[in-house]
Amino acid sequence: MMETALTATLPTTPMAAHLDAAQRTAYRGVLTPAQLDAPEAETAALASGAAVHDLGWLRGVRVRGEDRFRWLSGMVTNTVNDLPAQGGAWNLVLNAQGRIQGDVTTWRFDDHLSLEISADQHEKLMAHFDRFIIMDDVELAPVEGVTALGLSGPKAGEALQSIGIPPPAEPLTQAKDKASGLDLRIFRRYGVLAEHYALWGTVDSITQLWDRLTAAGATAVGAAALEAFRIAEGIPAYGIDIAERDLPQETSQMRALHFHKGCYLGQEIVERIRSRGNVHRHLRQVELDGPLPAAGTELTLDDGSVGAFTSAAALPLPKGERKFALAMLRAEAEARNLPLNYATAEGAGTAKILSAPPVL
Repeated sequence: MMETALTATLPTTPMAAHLDAAQRTAYRGVLTPAQLDAPEAETAALASGAAVHDLGWLRGVRVRGEDRFRWLSGMVTNTVNDLPAQGGAWNLVLNAQGRIQGDVTTWRFDDHLSLEISADQHEKLMAHFDRFIIMDDVELAPVEGVTALGLSGPKAGEALQSIGIPPPAEPLTQAKDKASGLDLRIFRRYGVLAEHYALWGTVDSITQLWDRLTAAGATAVGAAALEAFRIAEGIPAYGIDIAERDLPQETSQMRALHFHKGCYLGQEIVERIRSRGNVHRHLRQVELDGPLPAAGTELTLDDGSVGAFTSAAALPLPKGERKFALAMLRAEAEARNLPLNYATAEGAGTAKILSAPPVL
């Protein structure tokens, strides 16, 4: 890997260090393995098998104190008080103007709450949260000495079972591993086309887990295939598809919003949009016929601009390559539901808005 000014400042994940022969890439604020198998094999594992991958770009933060539920509920867009035991929820973090500052997943434990934050957002969000701890009995403490490994794919749960680890049965639930001897915590994350698990433990236990899963048949997957599959699932990433200027309803991610949880920072704007009318643009998933566009490439309809791509990827699949993208589109383009046009240096293409997740 050629070192640049950017990569020189990024931490290497423990798994990337363990796999020291792997090419590394900058991803979500860290250096992580870029590719670990043939692209076709990595995509196949994510789409139809079990793929083990680095999640060392995740950071954990414990929220302790008597006021933790009330305080955190006032800082995020989804439910906190009503989280079930060992349950979780994906949230957006807003400013007073309702603009998105980042995203976190919250988890409920017996004696604390936990935040799961990507490394590229960690410093910014911690500073944001700290500003709003005033007279509250709340302490934010980083989780030290652990890292995360991911397991994804329709057969990911079976892969865990094969090495003696029962996976959580439902998305956004978590459990303690009591069988492997590795002292792990298993979190089942949100997925559209596949199951997704994050397994947290010490660096030693996570590297042992990686070796056990690959020995059991899970395919090692790098960040490039993982990012492409994220786009195929239509799951947006903050800093890529979601930006500070965006409003929650513009992202189309209603799973991050709870309209009956009470007041929180930015809630007035969210409620005003809900009660008075829709926003004029939305983030949508599209399938492409043509070359891959760069982020920011314009989409047109009748020669007028109707939006721009935020991310795009090609997936090598058994029946042929397919290309997907996420794009912020104006409402009139959605209403007409016609193929949209775009142009790159390699040529022109069309984009079809998807009304449901693709079948790979």
